[in-house]
Amino acid sequence: MKNAIHTSALVQLTAGRGPAECCWVVAKVLKVFLEECKLKGITYELLYREPGIENGTQQSATVRISGSKTNEFLITWVGAIQWIGTSKFRTYHKRKNWFIGMFQLELPSDIKIDMKQVKFQAIRSSGPGGQHVNKVSSAIRATHVPTGIQVVAMDSRSQHQNKKLAISRLSEKMQEAHTNDLKKQAADQWQNHLDLQRGNPIRVFRGSDFKQEKKIKTHKSARQQVKNDLKKKLWD
Repeated sequence: MKNAIHTSALVQLTAGRGPAECCWVVAKVLKVFLEECKLKGITYELLYREPGIENGTQQSATVRISGSKTNEFLITWVGAIQWIGTSKFRTYHKRKNWFIGMFQLELPSDIKIDMKQVKFQAIRSSGPGGQHVNKVSSAIRATHVPTGIQVVAMDSRSQHQNKKLAISRLSEKMQEAHTNDLKKQAADQWQNHLDLQRGNPIRVFRGSDFKQEKKIKTHKSARQQVKNDLKKKLWD
């Protein structure tokens, strides 16, 4: 028997520009999503959560998931998600339908630094003052010229060691910036996706007890994307 293909994915659950009610739905859906991950044997890592204005709400959440059935799991989640209920923040608000979205982000690839694009500068290490100050210029400032991202390493008395630390920290900082760019791209595209899928939510929840509708829809585009991903893995 062949081993199952283990895949990872990065998803963002977001209220977009929606009001507090949508942020409340994000918090509730996130809990359901993570519980379902456990039931399906899918591991997850909650990378980032942006709190909403009201207590107990979330503006967005970014989660990395991994498992042998990640793609099949995601086609039952990625898309617009609807909650039908009365606002807990505005008692007399007439609106009953609230929408949020879950989108799959591009997995950030490992950032490879072109050392020709990095500028190193030896600087004097800071110290507690007086005679304990390290007067040797052993600290290193590393700047990635194209992006302007900077880091400083002064952990060691060795300039060589600090340079190695600076390169490592610069790579981490660039990776973080790249991941943030991906999240921003998803947020920017959020409204267009939601407008297209409002009439066809992939999951529907109802009432103050957040009861989920039994039928879970899947979108053809999501199924096709899964097929394409599997074909690519087989041919790679």
